[in-house]
Amino acid sequence: MIELRTPAEITQMRAAGGFVADVLTELTAASAVGVNLLDLDALAHRLIRKRGAESCYIDYHPSFGSSPFGKVLCTSVNDAALHGLPFDYAIADGDLVSLDFAVSVDGWVADSAVSFVVGTPRDEDLRLIAATERALAAGIAAAAPGNRIGDISAAIGGVARDSGYSVNTDFGGHGVGRTMHGDPHIPNDGRGHRGFPLRAGLVFAIEPWLMHTTDEIFTDVDGWTLRSADGSRASHVEHTVAVTEDGPVVLTARAT
Repeated sequence: MIELRTPAEITQMRAAGGFVADVLTELTAASAVGVNLLDLDALAHRLIRKRGAESCYIDYHPSFGSSPFGKVLCTSVNDAALHGLPFDYAIADGDLVSLDFAVSVDGWVADSAVSFVVGTPRDEDLRLIAATERALAAGIAAAAPGNRIGDISAAIGGVARDSGYSVNTDFGGHGVGRTMHGDPHIPNDGRGHRGFPLRAGLVFAIEPWLMHTTDEIFTDVDGWTLRSADGSRASHVEHTVAVTEDGPVVLTARAT
């Protein structure tokens, strides 16, 4: 069911959005060569407890996961595209890291993701991340009253294709509110002027993800991590966005 939020409720959701943004900023700064993924998850866990928030991940067990997730942070490295389950791995120089984080604060959820390179970057990784970020910006710009879900999808897919990447539509954006995943689903490619009409009060996560040379994925033996079929690297970015009468508002915007 698609729900509309009142302006007062969207104001209340800003607390969760701001916390998620701050945590991702701190986690990004903590991600250095030699840092273990389990230590990043532990840091996120400490910040959640300090804030009195609730993780959306630790007990999460959808049909596509082999068991409850068991961690509070998704850490996807290099060929891992989505749902990276933290494990005993020290970040190496040049690794492409994606962090995805979602919590509930005072009953309201926010969800966001960021991708970056630790240490010495490869030019092709920087191009991939930049294209994913442009796709996110285009999707957000299309999230205005009078448009439709398909306009967001078409904006994301258009940037991806213009940048030379193909798009997987198995996973994409989703409604956000009292729970992490709700309606509507927002594919990362589609046709404009189609789908559910956008109205003030809609709140959802927009999350493009791209891989260098494929649009196919497989599930790792950990039962969660989704990896590129050909081993090429992946980038994933995401923001929680509210549709308002004045246009889209990014609730998880990070300080620049």
